[in-house]
Amino acid sequence: MARDASEDTEWHGIPDSLGDPEETKVIFCALDSFLQYAKVAHFNCTHLRRQSFYALPQKQWQMLAAPPFNYLETLDKVDDAIDSNAELARIIAKTGLPSFLSPEQLLPGKEPQMPAQWSGCAKHQDIDKARSTIRQFYRDWSADGRSEREACYGPVMRALGAEQAAKAGSGPLKVLVPGAGLARLVFELCLGGFDTEGNEISYHQLLASSYILNNCEGANQHTIYPWIHTFSNHQTRANQLRSYTIPDVHPATELAKAAQYGPVGEMSMVAADFLCLYGDEDHADTYDAVASVFFLDTAPNLIRYLETIFHCLKPGGVLVNIGPLLWHFENHAPGNHGYDDNGESESGDTSGIADPGSFELSDDEVMALVINIGFEVVSRETGVLAPYILDAQSMLQTVYRASTWVARKPFGEIS
Repeated sequence: MARDASEDTEWHGIPDSLGDPEETKVIFCALDSFLQYAKVAHFNCTHLRRQSFYALPQKQWQMLAAPPFNYLETLDKVDDAIDSNAELARIIAKTGLPSFLSPEQLLPGKEPQMPAQWSGCAKHQDIDKARSTIRQFYRDWSADGRSEREACYGPVMRALGAEQAAKAGSGPLKVLVPGAGLARLVFELCLGGFDTEGNEISYHQLLASSYILNNCEGANQHTIYPWIHTFSNHQTRANQLRSYTIPDVHPATELAKAAQYGPVGEMSMVAADFLCLYGDEDHADTYDAVASVFFLDTAPNLIRYLETIFHCLKPGGVLVNIGPLLWHFENHAPGNHGYDDNGESESGDTSGIADPGSFELSDDEVMALVINIGFEVVSRETGVLAPYILDAQSMLQTVYRASTWVARKPFGEIS
């Protein structure tokens, strides 16, 4: 039977967090950052450059304004590209905002408006996350991002496929994807027949993934320009201005097509601190697999991450991991994990990722810790080339040599 993606991809419960003033602030800063994206991008990318351009001696700026340079025309084209990105940013905010407004603020027949007290509340860090989220659509939801997805999601899909085949006849595997981001892996796993739950703490990512999964009306609906925010390392100006349409597929349509030929999995997205939610007793021995993609190095304390994964896996369940070790909190002040530069909580909760204490391990030390926690390592491969939002035409090429491995919670181990 064909099914509407909205049946299983809506993320619920977030409005309940609005009783927490800190959480409320985080949510509205994320919403406002998408609305402010255009103004800030125009200022940083073109306004300041025009000022610097006209500060040149007249003879020099006149030379650069003429062919073959046409520098002022380039800035005009960048402005147009920013406006195209901003259309996506605004619709993400527009579709997300009603979930966080009271009934009195939702006026019939009128477009929802940002409450006055939150208008303009986004800080530089919030707006930078909005910009990064728009760029990430290239990786997760464009046709040209397919090679990146295959490099990073392919090993996970193959490992889980083998796990499902080994348990044929026992129903679909229940898979948890922490750090789900824009939910492409969650969607692909669901399409492949796995019952999949994505977990994400970033409201930027949650708002954007919710729009793509639940509200986007069709494939190739938006055009993004991911390379316009920097003017460095471009071989040609055309490369800087290269555009991509997203999403490459319409999730609801693809799920309906797949359901005609076989079962598709259930899909859900949960907004929560991974450690706080999945470490509780309700989630003990719950999942057949945890799919960790570029996730483990977001931990200030990897021991807690691995203990939580071990706790929520069923006996015999597997952790499938791929990623580098770009430790996200390496340069943070002790005890400042989960906080912005002003010491304010990014999640509104200080009992999970914001716990004090941190350390960074090498890849071989990570594997030793995995074993120490109680896992049995099933397979491991290192040096896997894994690009991340890589402009293949750029003069600067950065590709991770990632580690990918499968580790099993022993049978008989009950949390």
